[in-house]
Amino acid sequence: MSQRAILFTTGFIQIYFVAVNTIFLSKHIYVGVLISAFLISLIWSFNVKKVAFGSTLDRVIYACGASLGSVAGLFSVSLVL
Repeated sequence: MSQRAILFTTGFIQIYFVAVNTIFLSKHIYVGVLISAFLISLIWSFNVKKVAFGSTLDRVIYACGASLGSVAGLFSVSLVL
């Protein structure tokens, strides 16, 4: 997998969990909040260096993954709830 595909994927996954966490927070689902918040922080710890020192194109690719991850997070939680 290319470096940019990995960047897109990590952006997707991180913001997926942000979207999921937001919905869990609004519904007072404590276990969901606990797990998703942990995963957000863990994934962020891997992403911060890649994005901070990346090119503008790297940041755009990360943002595209994050945008899609947000929509996917909302969609998947709406299926469950």
